[in-house]
Amino acid sequence: MTDNEQKVLAAMKEAGKPVRPGDIATKTGIDSKEVSKIIKALKQKEEVYSPKRCYYAPAEEK
Repeated sequence: MTDNEQKVLAAMKEAGKPVRPGDIATKTGIDSKEVSKIIKALKQKEEVYSPKRCYYAPAEEK
C-alpha cells in the first residue's frame, strides 16, 4: 500500500462516517483527482466500499 493510499484510508477511518473524495482531498492535502484514483485502487483491493453513490468508507466498517 502506498503512502497516499494509507493517508486516504486513515482519513476515512478518522471521519467515522462515509465521506466524499473531495472531503478526503481537503483533509489530506492530496489533489481530488488523485484521491479518486486512490479510492478506485482501494475498492479493487476491497479496502473500501461505497455505501451510497459518491461516498466511501473503510471496508471493515461494513
